[in-house]
Amino acid sequence: MIKNIVFDLGNVLLNFNPLVYLNSQISDKVKVQQIYEEIFKSKEWLMLDRGIITEVEAIKEICNRSTDNSELIKLVMHNWYQLLTPIEDTVEILKELKHKDYRLYFLSNFHLLAYEDVTKRYGFFKYFDGGILSYKEKLIKPGNDIYNKLIEKCKINPEETIFIDDTLENIESAIKLRFKAILFINSNDLREKLKEYNVF
Repeated sequence: MIKNIVFDLGNVLLNFNPLVYLNSQISDKVKVQQIYEEIFKSKEWLMLDRGIITEVEAIKEICNRSTDNSELIKLVMHNWYQLLTPIEDTVEILKELKHKDYRLYFLSNFHLLAYEDVTKRYGFFKYFDGGILSYKEKLIKPGNDIYNKLIEKCKINPEETIFIDDTLENIESAIKLRFKAILFINSNDLREKLKEYNVF
């Protein structure tokens, strides 16, 4: 019997599409691709997820490595949180699940300042009973330790829990630890998959 449902945040409940954001900030398409690689594919981005570097330190390191693009990097990083906008149809599912008395949790690779920003702007976080963030635990998906931290901290049984994530590797890790799991494609598909688990 399903008692708990665990949501990833990025691209499940919050849109996270850096290229769309970069194209809105930078007109030069070559520069867009360069900045995308330099920021969002950098080792510093993962270090921010892991909570072992500050955003100020990350920006400094990235700019030092890419002096030609340093001003654009600073521009992009100044307000990048604006690209995190709610996926309203998934938020509606979250709300419905809360009304059905499921225990709701999040498990997400997320940065400190980004999390502080979205929790101030969006009210749907009130539906969660708890959760695990990578920056707080110094752990990131798909490593087993972050899932085990969720099990331990939230006192959940994986066999009674559905985990929802948009990344196959993260889903596979959850399944190995006996979670039920749904690979997020879109909100309509998620609703149908939840019906298969008799959640709806």
